[in-house]
Amino acid sequence: MNTQVKAESGLLTVQASSTGFVFVAAVFAAVGGLLFGYDTGVISGALLFIKSQFHLSVFHQELVVSVVLIGATVGALSGGKLADAYGRRLMLLLTAVIFVAGAIVCAAAGSVGVLIAGRIVVGLGIGLSSTTVPVYISEVSPAGARGWQVSLFQLAVTVGILSAYLVDYGFGKSGSWRWMLGLAVVPGAMLGLGMLAMPETPRWLAEHGQGNTAQKVLARIRGTPNIQAEYAEIQDTISQAKERGHFSELLAPVVRPALTVGIGLAIFQQITGINTVIYYAPTIIQSAGIPSATGAILATAGIGLVNVLMTLVAMWLIDRVGRRPLLLTGISGMAVSLGVLGFVFRAHAPSSQQGWLAVFILMAYVASFAISLGPIFWLLIAEIYPLKIRGIAEGTAAGTNWAANLVVSLTFLSLVQALGPSWTFWLYGVLAIGSLLFSYFVVPETKGRTLEDIEKALRSQRGFSLQRQ
Repeated sequence: MNTQVKAESGLLTVQASSTGFVFVAAVFAAVGGLLFGYDTGVISGALLFIKSQFHLSVFHQELVVSVVLIGATVGALSGGKLADAYGRRLMLLLTAVIFVAGAIVCAAAGSVGVLIAGRIVVGLGIGLSSTTVPVYISEVSPAGARGWQVSLFQLAVTVGILSAYLVDYGFGKSGSWRWMLGLAVVPGAMLGLGMLAMPETPRWLAEHGQGNTAQKVLARIRGTPNIQAEYAEIQDTISQAKERGHFSELLAPVVRPALTVGIGLAIFQQITGINTVIYYAPTIIQSAGIPSATGAILATAGIGLVNVLMTLVAMWLIDRVGRRPLLLTGISGMAVSLGVLGFVFRAHAPSSQQGWLAVFILMAYVASFAISLGPIFWLLIAEIYPLKIRGIAEGTAAGTNWAANLVVSLTFLSLVQALGPSWTFWLYGVLAIGSLLFSYFVVPETKGRTLEDIEKALRSQRGFSLQRQ
């Protein structure tokens, strides 16, 4: 592996290719994303059987689906601070334990109250993983490959969702929702065992006075002893932020533009409706004209497959064409798909043809999301914040994301009852247009820049003048 140091625009940047070790570390960390996806997606099929067993009302269905997001919000808001204090690796090990415990409680639930408690525990693991995994991967990845490697997290999320749909289909005929929820134990154990063999990130080690260990880890993950230039950049950044960060620093003038981007994208990712599809796709498809539970779950699995494939496309493009072009293109596709979906539900009587048309439009919507708001939100919030408060800031953005997710998930079925599906999807379409405008005017381009370069841009008050680059 070759490492090349060069001067670019007066800033020292380090260009390094990924070693196999970095890839393995990123893959194991991304298993946290797989758990994230599995535990958010599996409820869509399980709900069809849980609501019958526990005789759930519409509100209680929304509660079983959405209560996981309470845990996720708490996990995300606390996870960043804990990861800054105790390390990214330790938090991922803790996350694995929480996922396993939550899966066992959900599978063994004898009442809806216990099931809700188990879902909150699972949500705590989801929140911790959504905060810690992107930061871990971003801090071990070289700048030129950071985009697709951090996007491994989003790919793992989509694989987890697809796996959940396939498990739902496999147990759909028997209605074995306990197995659907309980199988999350497997990837939870994989995450824990994998992270036992992985190192802490060099940036966290250096920041916490473990410089010798940091250099050894950096040499290991870069595959070369010639890491002096990159380590010097890390040290230079740390010297500007010697004290541990605090929540109050999120409002500092140099951080405020990045905070606006993170929180704005966190909200728009959710209020444009993606998790109404992830959580309620079989219910939506049944209402559109495919009545059988297994048929609706199978169609949902097709949507999940599109999500995986288009995330792979995004990973291939993200370090080539940049973040902004993908973001703007994908959000435009989401807005159009939501508008068309609203017209599909204007039909007077559901039919199988209408049901399959809805499935194809949902595929287009999910494909658009998978190349834009899906991976790029998680990537940007792992890139744009200063090291001193990276965990806190990323956790704040992720916590905001889960809070918005909670609001959308708790209101979707009620909105459909009050407004009808057409106006509900049109409402999400209007919000997608708002997301497009926000992304065009506010979101920066970070392709090819080191984390230290991005931080220097903030501190020099060039801020997000990188936007058009």
